[in-house]
Amino acid sequence: MSDGLLGYLLDPANWQGGGVRASIPELVLTHLWYTVQALVVAAVIALPLGLYIGHTGKGSFIAINAANAGRSLPTLGLIILLVVIMGLGFGPVLIALVILAIPPILTTTYAGIRAVDPAAIDAARGMGMRPLQVLFKVEVPIALPLISSGLRNALLQLVATSTVAAYVGIGGLGRLLIDGLSLNDYGRVVAGAVVVAALAIVLDLLAAGTQRLVVSPGLTGRIPKRQLRRTAPAAPAPALAPADGVAATTSVHGPSTPTTSTPEPASSARDGASS
Repeated sequence: MSDGLLGYLLDPANWQGGGVRASIPELVLTHLWYTVQALVVAAVIALPLGLYIGHTGKGSFIAINAANAGRSLPTLGLIILLVVIMGLGFGPVLIALVILAIPPILTTTYAGIRAVDPAAIDAARGMGMRPLQVLFKVEVPIALPLISSGLRNALLQLVATSTVAAYVGIGGLGRLLIDGLSLNDYGRVVAGAVVVAALAIVLDLLAAGTQRLVVSPGLTGRIPKRQLRRTAPAAPAPALAPADGVAATTSVHGPSTPTTSTPEPASSARDGASS
């Protein structure tokens, strides 16, 4: 099987394409396009809803439980049901992928907003901020680590699940799996799985780097090295040697005022010859 995998991946025809068969780069781009569309639509739906119920607390029970119920829906079965209702095309696949991506985004957004310290919210209100200013200037920046992690989880789930699009006759990396199984070409099947896994790893690294850039270092406990150098205590200055005739004394309260030693005044002229 390893020979079949290497043979398929090293075959230039599979990377150049031509004819009816799409090349591996074309399949990767199509797969990414499906993933990005589903992620954007899910974020447009879940982010405002999560911010609203997290900020106001209204409808949280219904929204969160409905989102969690969506996790139990089998994506492939949902796609087949939607194809029966809507017909072939990308529409049923997009709806199924959006339903898959909404729960992690919604739940982490809600949890992040609700986890904001009430003292920070009270301080913002005491400064005269309006409710929307409190939400976007205080709550969202503090909740950004959880919100970004929800988007990251949704992205990885979509990359892995977008392969089911091939079951309804459209493109993506799922074509390698479906076509390989139908032709008993297990090298192509394994190659498709390897490419999907590699794509997921690359996207996860990119998402982690983006999260590192947009999240404040103070929320993650990560302090930049430049700031550490700026806040490092300065080395104490060496003590200066006292000048001649000056005695510098130091006490626990700090250096005292230097004193200059003066010679004793000459004693009165010695009594002359005793009278």
